[in-house]
Amino acid sequence: MRVNPQPEPSARRGRRSRSRRGRACTTALLAAGLTVTMLGGTPVSAAPPEGERPASAPVPLSVETAGTAAQAAAPPGGSAPGTVKVLVFHASGEQPSARARAAAEAVEEIGYEGPAAQRFAVEATGDPAVFANAQKLRQYNAVVFVDTAGDVLNNAQEDGFRAYVESGGGFLGVHDAARTEPDSSWFTGLIGTRPAAGGPANVQRATVEVGDDDHPATADLPQEWSRRDVWLNWKPSPSGDVHTVARVRERTYSPGTDALGWDHPVSWCRDYRGGRSFYTGMGGTADSFGEERFRTHLRGALLWTSRLARADCQATITGNYTAERVTPPNAAGQSDVIGEPHGLVTAEDGRVFYIGRGGGANSDPVVTDWNDPDIGLGMGTVHVWDPGTGKAKLAGVLEVFGNKGGGGELVKNEEGLLGIELDPDFAENGWIYLHWTPHSEIDRENHLGQRRVSRFTLDHATNRIDTASEKVLLEWEVQIHSCCHAGGGMAWDSRGNLYIATGDTNSSQFSDGYSGNNPQPNFKGVSFADARRTSGNTNNLNGKILRIHPEDDGTYTVPEGNLFTGAEEGGGKTRPEIYVMGVRNPSRISVDPATDTLHAGWVGPDAGEPSPTWGPAKYDTFAAIHSAGNHGWPYCMGNKQPYRDRNLPDPTKPLGWYNCDKPKNESPNNDGLVDLPPVKSNTIWYSPQGGGPDFPRNGDGVPSYSNDDARYLLPWLKGGSQAAMNGPVYRHDPSGDGAGRWPAYWDGKWFVGDFYDGDQPRHAITLDPDTSDKGGLPVHAESLDKIIPVGSTGIRNLMDWKFGPDGALYVLDYGRGFFTSTDESALWRVTYTGGAATPAAGDLISGDPSAGAKGSDR
Repeated sequence: MRVNPQPEPSARRGRRSRSRRGRACTTALLAAGLTVTMLGGTPVSAAPPEGERPASAPVPLSVETAGTAAQAAAPPGGSAPGTVKVLVFHASGEQPSARARAAAEAVEEIGYEGPAAQRFAVEATGDPAVFANAQKLRQYNAVVFVDTAGDVLNNAQEDGFRAYVESGGGFLGVHDAARTEPDSSWFTGLIGTRPAAGGPANVQRATVEVGDDDHPATADLPQEWSRRDVWLNWKPSPSGDVHTVARVRERTYSPGTDALGWDHPVSWCRDYRGGRSFYTGMGGTADSFGEERFRTHLRGALLWTSRLARADCQATITGNYTAERVTPPNAAGQSDVIGEPHGLVTAEDGRVFYIGRGGGANSDPVVTDWNDPDIGLGMGTVHVWDPGTGKAKLAGVLEVFGNKGGGGELVKNEEGLLGIELDPDFAENGWIYLHWTPHSEIDRENHLGQRRVSRFTLDHATNRIDTASEKVLLEWEVQIHSCCHAGGGMAWDSRGNLYIATGDTNSSQFSDGYSGNNPQPNFKGVSFADARRTSGNTNNLNGKILRIHPEDDGTYTVPEGNLFTGAEEGGGKTRPEIYVMGVRNPSRISVDPATDTLHAGWVGPDAGEPSPTWGPAKYDTFAAIHSAGNHGWPYCMGNKQPYRDRNLPDPTKPLGWYNCDKPKNESPNNDGLVDLPPVKSNTIWYSPQGGGPDFPRNGDGVPSYSNDDARYLLPWLKGGSQAAMNGPVYRHDPSGDGAGRWPAYWDGKWFVGDFYDGDQPRHAITLDPDTSDKGGLPVHAESLDKIIPVGSTGIRNLMDWKFGPDGALYVLDYGRGFFTSTDESALWRVTYTGGAATPAAGDLISGDPSAGAKGSDR
């Protein structure tokens, strides 16, 4: 017997394995003594009278030992001592189609691949009578349906197969299996949906993208896989009702009518009424079954359906998640439960701390007169929610500048209490870091403020912050004459470095929503519409992501590897705290605890359309940031798409296009370097027209910026009103015991979202580790709209989201207004209720005849 041995698949992979399984030839299988009922051969058994149900009742799926002789009422697969059996059923009778023959031969061969404990014997038949013979059917751990379109089973046969599945049997449907028994609602449920009428019938090459890198059917496949097949459409889409392990990317082929768009499942699974169901829409050609990767896919599916391996087929079924609002509305006239939501952080003991920027209730007065000493005075709040009591409590209040209500950009303001982080040793020292703009430090004459990051101490016993304990780590000047874009997020890496996200504090109103590079508008000599003074300036801390190392005495040091040293050109033209420049409004940042990669999102300007004169439309942006760099604003956005320069004496006159590889800051408001670091490409960008807009470029590399020329590289998202809200990278703790912990499927996925809940992103995405440090596009996206519910009764305005130590996701909903808190402002908790991987560890079996016992957990 020729065998191509393979290593045991690992329970989790830090990086996808791309190993290939070899093929054992059919003659070797037969020489090894494999018992096969050949295609078109003798029927397995005679059928009972039509309509008669099997006499034996379904029994629970249970095997005492793999080597024990089967009992009369043994569960599926329990009657062959030490041997796992799979039945391949086709509906071609005595004259099997080429596809049915190729499928059966492929399954026969892959049954002898891999470790001995994960091998299986195969029988194949075109006679449906086997499904009415309960005793015979129970010999098989799994049944494969291929080439079975139409009414192929009579009533007794369908009832027998139903009893088999519901007593714990496994099912693998291939391509046309989705058309089996078209009038049977039970079969529709088994498959998960049905093919739509308008799908293409021709063979086309398309790209399959893998979303589940742990299921045995996809664990050894590449993240992106180009192949030829007949691609089915679905009506309705099964997404959310099944666990999708792979999709076909519609923009790589012609999907015909009834296309599904970016979310087009092609392979999926779920636990179904006591059994296990796996379906793949691939396998529409005979040639498919000769493909090594497709065979790997089928073999992995059979490992799960036949109980040779475990898998989680529940993780993306939306009904397995519960979103619960955990804070009630405030008492009338108070902020006892929540302020104007602006950020959250979770403690190791499960407490959730969340801040209010400074806006009060709609009825609270605001002061907008600069002659009034209380101009913009607001209360920045810190609340704590305790999972033990389920109650929220006000932990502290800071007097902040920024409560000016709504209105135009020379009235409203987004300063205030902007960010919160807990010290890595918070459980011992109680230190809380707050990013804020103190009202006491504003300059009313020149309309300037002082932004600062301060450390305070919390009393664990009382959950109260001692405001007198403040130690100011870092402080810098901001203009507060004009709104907006204050930033605010903070995050730690594993080396104790603190990242601080600061906004450019400028308005793009004076550049028609494009680059935000108008040098003219100013108040007493301080520009408020030129982001080259802030984000594009190497000597200014606004429009940046800073990186410092806080010390115990309340000071900080600067770690190596930041973008500047402070000594460039003799000193005085750079700030060494700068890690990332060229960001606009990074309200939310996070650091992947497994890799220390920084992830950030920032809000773009306001132009609704691209302009061949001025450049791209508003792009909201997300970036996975592996090292210090310049991410473009206000010179370039997206994948190095430049803006047009403008300068005095006439800022309305366009000058040359910026060079993204060699940008220069030639603003009259610049006091830093003129020659800037090259611009890095960003991971995600989106506009009102769609996700990842890109355009053909001329000989100088300048895009056309014509909507008619645009192509959209990320079809799973678009914007409109948009405000990017970066989320965490989820890391699953297998040792955790928190009720509601999200499953391992999401491990390593990056959560990206938007303040709004229309067509804007609310997704978990997967990056290719080989390209993510170069601005590589995501290779997979999973919608979270039904898990983190949108709509009037859901989370309408996502302001921040973090996973807690219990593995649940905590989400802040801003409310239904601006610069205020409302009755809808709330903290939510999203938990998982789907249960563990299946089959249970105790129900795994071994395909090794010499094992004499059940197989072990994979």
